Amino acid sequence: MARIIHQHLFSWDEVDRSSDLYRLELVVEHLPDEEIVLQLERLRANGRDKYPVRAMWNALLAAVVLQHHTMESLLRELRRNAELRQLCGFNPIHGTEAVPRPWVMSRFLANVIKLKDQIDKMFDELVDRLDKALPDFGKHTAFDGKPIPSFSTGRRDKETGKTSDPDADWGTKTYRGVSSNGSSWEKTKSWFGYQLHLIIDSDYEIPIAFEVLPASTSEVTRLLPMVEDMKKRHPRVVERNETLSADRGLDSGQVNKKLWEEHEIKPVIDTRALWKDEKNEQDHDPSKEITRSLNPDAVGNVVYTERGSVRCVCPVSGQESKMAFWGFEADRGALRYRCPAAAYGWECPGRVNCEQAALGKTSDFGRTVRVPLDTDRRIFTPIPRDTPQWQRQYAARTSVERVNSRVASGYGFDHHTIRGLAKMQTRMGLALAVMLAMAVGVLFSNRCLRGSCGGPEVLGPDGEPLTCDACPHRPAVGDEAKPSLASGS
Repeated sequence: MARIIHQHLFSWDEVDRSSDLYRLELVVEHLPDEEIVLQLERLRANGRDKYPVRAMWNALLAAVVLQHHTMESLLRELRRNAELRQLCGFNPIHGTEAVPRPWVMSRFLANVIKLKDQIDKMFDELVDRLDKALPDFGKHTAFDGKPIPSFSTGRRDKETGKTSDPDADWGTKTYRGVSSNGSSWEKTKSWFGYQLHLIIDSDYEIPIAFEVLPASTSEVTRLLPMVEDMKKRHPRVVERNETLSADRGLDSGQVNKKLWEEHEIKPVIDTRALWKDEKNEQDHDPSKEITRSLNPDAVGNVVYTERGSVRCVCPVSGQESKMAFWGFEADRGALRYRCPAAAYGWECPGRVNCEQAALGKTSDFGRTVRVPLDTDRRIFTPIPRDTPQWQRQYAARTSVERVNSRVASGYGFDHHTIRGLAKMQTRMGLALAVMLAMAVGVLFSNRCLRGSCGGPEVLGPDGEPLTCDACPHRPAVGDEAKPSLASGS
């Protein structure tokens, strides 16, 4: 019987199938928030301790996990749900009187916003835990920007000339595609507020780096600085990173060049249609893809498209054929292509003429062509766009859209009451840290990792390998080990 080898140690399906209170338990247990709680207690100083800081902090986490869009909604739930109050740490003896008043929660949130840097450190610590626990974490990444509207309408006051959210501004994002009947469409979205820039692991759909900036900030200008910052914070992840995928809005020769030459990350970014000159020519055929000569000064029967497809033109029949990609030569910084007739074993009437003109002789191996990446950094990348490998990696880019969807609908950023950049950055950092804490919690809480269960060696939250004796979730004698997360059991 053939065994199915599960490649992934973590799946969001396991999280989605869990109850709300179980997910909150995971977050409370695995979020490295001790330093933040201590600082919040210091900020309270000698104030009244009617509502304990730890309980109010856990209540704030509950607002994120349970998807409450407002604090009023959370407080109503706390008054209704005794089990939730107890899980947060409110004294059960006091009943609903233990639930803080709205103005108390507002003052508490003001103190939390002061600790934005500590929340960012907490996020980074969780990324490091996942880096140590998942051997392929960060191997394939994806980048995208997500519009985050402000609670402000963006209208300016007639007297002051200011909006109710001075930190926010207007942004636009254009979406393009092709409908089922072949016609192209374009839609432009405008919003007032901010923009989330996110780099994730595209296999596990786990955030690695993020930033929140005003809506007018260009995505193209932020990708490389984010990768540089990620390299400082998580060097092992960037060292492991092989590919980074993004949509055509990030189409840039400079981005492609720096990703590969400075970080050895292969860009998987779609191209925009920027070639316009050929469309103005009298003999232009709109039904045919535009091609340009690869080397006009040499034998000119090798052409390429704007998507980087290299083709040869038969000197006898004039037929265009896609050349066989024969690998990327990293030491030369060049893509190698081979005569398709020789590579695939079919007849080409002009093969002899082509080889004689280019090589001065015929060859059983056929003619080869090297295309340096420097020919056009926007078009030629280490993984050509017309290969199955590129298609697979680009298809994985949709993972970042699913993460954006979780952020928007699951953590309340589609419907919120947030105004101000500092508050938005803090709330976003907290939401993403909660997401990571759930991943860490599921990963470490549901597996007996070594010994009689036969599981693979995996590091614990402290970065050390777990043993059966040290694992609190190991099965009792005679019991079966808990199922693997990847099995979906």
